Amino acid sequence: MKGIIDILQEEVKAAFEQAGYDGKYAKVTLSNRPDLCQYQCNGALAMAKEYHKAPIQMAEQVVTVLQESKTFQEITAQAPGFINMTVSDAFLADYMNAMRKAERYGVEQSEHEETIVIDYGGANVAKPLHVGHLRSAIIGESIKRTAKYLGHKVIGDAHLGDWGLQIGLIITELKHRQPDLVYFDENFDGEYPAEAPFTMADLEEIYPYANKYSKENEEYKEEAQEATAQMQAGRKGYRALWQHIVDVSVADLREIYTKLGVDFDLWKKESDAQPYIPDMVQGMKDGGYAHIDEGALVVDVKEETDTKEIPPCMILKSNGATLYNTTDLATIVERRKLFDPTRIVYVVDKRQALYFEQVFRCAKKTKIIGEDVDLVFLGFGTMNGKDGKPFKTRDGGVLRLEHLLQDVTEKVSEKMADRDMDEKTRAEVAAKVGLAAIKYGDLSNQASKDYVFDMERFTSFEGNTGPYIMYTIVRIKSLLAKVADMGIAVAEETVILPAQNKSVTDVMLSLSKWGETVQAAYAELAPHKICQFIYELSDAFNKFYHDNKIATNPEETVRDSYIKLSMLVGNVLEVAVELLGLEAPDRM
Repeated sequence: MKGIIDILQEEVKAAFEQAGYDGKYAKVTLSNRPDLCQYQCNGALAMAKEYHKAPIQMAEQVVTVLQESKTFQEITAQAPGFINMTVSDAFLADYMNAMRKAERYGVEQSEHEETIVIDYGGANVAKPLHVGHLRSAIIGESIKRTAKYLGHKVIGDAHLGDWGLQIGLIITELKHRQPDLVYFDENFDGEYPAEAPFTMADLEEIYPYANKYSKENEEYKEEAQEATAQMQAGRKGYRALWQHIVDVSVADLREIYTKLGVDFDLWKKESDAQPYIPDMVQGMKDGGYAHIDEGALVVDVKEETDTKEIPPCMILKSNGATLYNTTDLATIVERRKLFDPTRIVYVVDKRQALYFEQVFRCAKKTKIIGEDVDLVFLGFGTMNGKDGKPFKTRDGGVLRLEHLLQDVTEKVSEKMADRDMDEKTRAEVAAKVGLAAIKYGDLSNQASKDYVFDMERFTSFEGNTGPYIMYTIVRIKSLLAKVADMGIAVAEETVILPAQNKSVTDVMLSLSKWGETVQAAYAELAPHKICQFIYELSDAFNKFYHDNKIATNPEETVRDSYIKLSMLVGNVLEVAVELLGLEAPDRM
């Protein structure tokens, strides 16, 4: 189903051509003066140079052609050359009825199916998720859901960090605390225990202690580095401990990500890329791409057009050790082999922009990925406290993501204390609304921008917030339940009638942006556009709800039309919040 702007543009384009002008100028947009009109075309202004005529004169000629069209309620030319358009109520109602019957409510699937890998986890094993992991997870999840909704094949990858020094630090500290564990006996040749000698709670204490101690004790740090090297080289006992660390960590991570409404298709790790490294490095050497610089193997990625310094991409340290660069490049090799993607999207902190620029250039230059594959860096800003600095706990520590979820859920539950529902129901509702407060509060901001996490504002049931959106959907559910209780059965063939007043028109105009919004959100990797749509539609519906009798309307045809329109709003809102990774409760 074509978007409403596309339909208008086709008609305006035909009018431009009929008036003797090039149709390329007939670009229709939403009006930037909604007090004057709904849509506008400024093409006549751009034509002045080519046709040597006054823009207002050309605009008037186009308007004359369109004057008889049933699409428009009003169309005028305004100096210096604007074409202002307001569509007819009948046209808008027809569009609503077409939306109601169309698949995905009129959102067209992409003409060319892409295979897209989205890297949006990046958590390290042995560490709990904290607020710094929030944005990558929920932005990536929304992009994944939106791309799938448009018909693309999408693979979401957690891409866990499991191959670095944190493993060596844990092994070293375990050896100091429990030297008799069988994992440290190099002569042991039996089966290692199936159960890990630690819990996630143990790891959360062991790693910070070992990390802090290593910074104060050089000998301990060297021991941890040696343990890391031995684990990576394949020492059996250390590999068994590494597997325990991964298994315990992933079980914990899955639980938190599930609470967050984030679902990965793959739980790949840094270690999965290791088998690809030797051939990749050899290929870089054989192709003449890599050279030795101060003992390290590097690939120059600077280009003549660069206006800033782009350092070489280091592949191997002087001691032959690999780096994150090496692992990320080998992961690209792995993804190409396993999935043959047309696009790989990295949802990462924007402060890593230079690093990924180096990696992407290196991948293209060394031909480990083709020029036909898009490597996309989606850099996000930080979540800050009211002081403008990265969000912290009151004592200055990094807040665990699980604790943030608990705190927000408790705040929402407090605000619902006067609601007539049992404790179990209130807890279930508060969990959904609390998650909406966090995720909508984040996603409604442009990804690249920093934002302030304001507990009071994010959990408010009024304004542009997750709870307000949830409340709107619940209001529609309650309205439809009331309709059912009153014994009103609206026939399937009932149509949505042309608007009787402005509040109805505004709901229809908001709904009509659905298809174009989803397409733009995907094309620009911009979940905040879906949030803008949701809020505008919710606001328009609530005004419509207050200004009109719906279930009790004395005119049956109007009543049924309003019910159908409310159903359409509810259905579209539920799909829209699902694209954000949210689910509305049945009551609030």
